[in-house]
Amino acid sequence: MSHADSVYQQLRSHLAYLKLTAAAEALPAQLDQARTNKTGHTEFLEALLRIEVQATERRRWEGRMRFANFPAPWTITDFDFAAQPGVDETLLRELATCAYLDDATNVLFIGPPGVGKTMLAIALGHAAIDAGHRVYYTTAADLAARCRKAALEGRWEPTMRFFNGPSVLIIDELGYLPMPAEDAAALFQVISRRYLKGSIILTTNLGVASWGDIFTDTTIAAAMLDRLLHRSVVITIDGDSYRLRTHQARARKRRPQGGDPH
Repeated sequence: MSHADSVYQQLRSHLAYLKLTAAAEALPAQLDQARTNKTGHTEFLEALLRIEVQATERRRWEGRMRFANFPAPWTITDFDFAAQPGVDETLLRELATCAYLDDATNVLFIGPPGVGKTMLAIALGHAAIDAGHRVYYTTAADLAARCRKAALEGRWEPTMRFFNGPSVLIIDELGYLPMPAEDAAALFQVISRRYLKGSIILTTNLGVASWGDIFTDTTIAAAMLDRLLHRSVVITIDGDSYRLRTHQARARKRRPQGGDPH
């Protein structure tokens, strides 16, 4: 074995020991390219390590996406702002920069079913993941059920730490089902522990004045709102349901030409 071959094998061994898998795989092609282009040592090393950095960033991004528990991989570009002119596109794109996370500001989406609240909440969560933040999605009902189970199994504190961990906690569909006192108390604990520490993105079909209809305890409702609204961006979405408009459009396509308009 020549000296050059020995050094090459040692280099492969070093990369494997350091678990720089992507760099090890790219090494032969990068060496060939360096010889062809007469690349300097520093430039060659930077290019090789850049490949490893990009692979590491990709793995971490994929891990954050798995952890996030999104029901769909929506981004801001998936939202049809033209179909919902009441939504301030400039504001949403500003929120997608994640500046609101700096002071743990909350984002509340309020509106009837089907207007895009969940899509926008997940889109902002996706943007936060792209920026390197940890995000977790749950419905309000699932959060309450998980807390109930944790209380029964003696895992209350670990569960509270779990919900307190991500930079962004998305709580979807608050208000679709009534929330008994036990569930409301659990939700309050999560909101209270994240207060001024981590952002919450929350979607609800009821305006804040109607939150008394969700909770049997109006005191807890008021305390939740106090913490959520202290630092918050409230976005109210009016308009027709996306799903309803899609159904109507399909019905119009199926309707025979010249048929009875009634």
